[in-house]
Amino acid sequence: MQNDLELKIDELLSRMTLREKVGQLVQVSAPIDGAGKERLKNRVRNGSVGSVILAFSSTAGNDAQRDTEVEVYNELQRVAVEESRMGIPVIFGRDVIHGHRTVMPIPLASAGSFNPELVEECYTCVAKEAANDGVQWAFSPMVDVCHDPRWGRIIEGPGEDPYLASVMSRAIVKGFQGEDYSQKDRIAACVKHYLGYGASEGGRDYHRTELSDYSLYNLILPPFRAAVDAGVATVMSSFNDINGQPVTSSKKYLTDILRGYLGFNGFVVSDWAALANLRRQGVAETEAECAAMALRAGLDMDMVDDYYFNHLAALVNSGEVPEALVDNAVRNVLRVKLSKGLFENPYTRKGEYDRGQHLRKAYELAAESMVLLKNDNHILPLAKTAKIALAGPLKQERRALLGSWVLDGKEEETQHFYEALQNALGGCEGTVICNTDDLADDAAEKVFAQSDVIVLALGESHLVSGERHSLADIALTEHQVSLARRAHNTGKPVIGVVFCGRPLALQIAEPYLDAILCAWHCGSETAAVAADLLLGDLVPSGKTAITFLKTTGHIPLYYNATSGALANNGYYGQHPEDCYLDIPAQPMYPFGYGLSYTRFTCSPIHCEKTDMTWQELKAGACFRLSVTLCNTGAYDGKETVQLYIRDKVASVMRPIRELKAFQKVFLSAGDHCRIDFSVGYDQLGFYRENGEYVVEPGAFEIYIGDNCLTDNCLSIQINP
Repeated sequence: MQNDLELKIDELLSRMTLREKVGQLVQVSAPIDGAGKERLKNRVRNGSVGSVILAFSSTAGNDAQRDTEVEVYNELQRVAVEESRMGIPVIFGRDVIHGHRTVMPIPLASAGSFNPELVEECYTCVAKEAANDGVQWAFSPMVDVCHDPRWGRIIEGPGEDPYLASVMSRAIVKGFQGEDYSQKDRIAACVKHYLGYGASEGGRDYHRTELSDYSLYNLILPPFRAAVDAGVATVMSSFNDINGQPVTSSKKYLTDILRGYLGFNGFVVSDWAALANLRRQGVAETEAECAAMALRAGLDMDMVDDYYFNHLAALVNSGEVPEALVDNAVRNVLRVKLSKGLFENPYTRKGEYDRGQHLRKAYELAAESMVLLKNDNHILPLAKTAKIALAGPLKQERRALLGSWVLDGKEEETQHFYEALQNALGGCEGTVICNTDDLADDAAEKVFAQSDVIVLALGESHLVSGERHSLADIALTEHQVSLARRAHNTGKPVIGVVFCGRPLALQIAEPYLDAILCAWHCGSETAAVAADLLLGDLVPSGKTAITFLKTTGHIPLYYNATSGALANNGYYGQHPEDCYLDIPAQPMYPFGYGLSYTRFTCSPIHCEKTDMTWQELKAGACFRLSVTLCNTGAYDGKETVQLYIRDKVASVMRPIRELKAFQKVFLSAGDHCRIDFSVGYDQLGFYRENGEYVVEPGAFEIYIGDNCLTDNCLSIQINP
């Protein structure tokens, strides 16, 4: 089958002119109406367009975009297939980041579900909706590991851990593509941003990055490896440089590592007008130089700046760029188009899908993504007879709950939190008291006085996260802290429901809140799930996929750091007062953390054999470990049991703890189960600076528990 595909590519290439070849490497942008539509049709007719991105701005996640228009796309495709000389179809791409009409939780939230099977199911729903609206290619998943929550695009990614990021990367690719992305209800995925974009200095979008090769191979590259292993169709390169070398023009990253080391065989598309950025970055002077540098590096498709269209043919004719490089890039593009089945089925034929099922999946994922951060004196769940005072800036917000990077979700179809609480209490004795103003000054006190409990809808708008929407301060606003303080001063229980796109710094507000539910921006079902969690119709099971800091000044603070020279890593309580003079450097809530309404206990770790030789391990032997998990509380619930390792002495500094496995299990109240883990060669090693994977003999610590700070530990030994 693969040979047949390559033969078809050979046949197409043999008949293409140089201009037609270059056309396959060109992506143009919508809108496509009026005179612009006719110009685009002419370009398609002339074989000068390989793809259309269904957006008109680089910051589509926070800009209003046109709705999808299947008839328009089909008309363009008809011109490509029937009126161009070669009849090669175009491929239509769109930023389908975490949902289409049905919006799923932002990826940072869904990573905290620790449920890759459910994530895959949800993205299968997303693919069905997007494909039905003419989208053939999604610019997702975004798998940039990030340690700086000031960065607005952190919402699109899987958090701070490379293993969890890899698991989620694989799940999203499989959700979009399935086993065969030529199927009508599947779309091609695009893993991004390759490489290191999440390490932008200071959390400033598009900024420079400093990454050692050691960090690159161990921290940044794993989720891209997972996507490639899962068969991802395309890769999007990143704007940033790595150590002074823009990725857009880097053969090391785009060819040597991506294709040679990882074995990727799809095509690489630039980010929006990234070739033009080479001039801003000071490594090229002219448009032609930018085009030549990018093609030589291994960048196949130029997104929207037309540098390939304007200059590649002339560069080939002058001998500056070998035509073989153009041919190779065209091969990569055609391989994806053929694999997508566009030659056999170029048009979109709209059909029906079960929207109700998709909303149920969105609800289910939101329920497993929201994190109960605090629950003093078991304030939650609330009794359905309670009189609830609802206040806060997000109490009647609809659009923000969908999150950033939503092009096709409908605000008018999105329930707000006040409505959801009222609906959840329907038929019960409880009531929700809510003023329609911003509850400033005496208006808040009047509502508070009528209640048994106060619920504050806090957080941030979607407009302060996403692309080019970074923050210098990630704390709750002064107004929200003041509101929490005034609610606390009533002496009544106060619950904070935090709707957010990043882990907000909660140190100042936290003392005024008896309970805190991080509801994130969880998409279409955010409000309903948050209400049902507060009232006990759901039991929380989400965990933090990223560390919650006390204050912005703690950035960067992440769980998988190495030990400081004087053991003053505040994350694990090692002299945290030595990190800063003004505040201990411990997280507000650590990685992998999340409370439940029930209680789980985990037994000491059992391992029948705690030592083996390196040769046994390399041959496939594993340390087989187990714990017994008990639900000792009054509620049925889910718990995520997490396994971390520590390589105690190595040839290079290794993280204090590294997540290597997890299992999410459901247990009825009073029930228990045994949970088994296997730890072998693939879990106990690391990558050297040259990309070589090694496992070194020595002592390791294994931790199994409910978050990265668990003290449930067992030592194992690898003998030489």
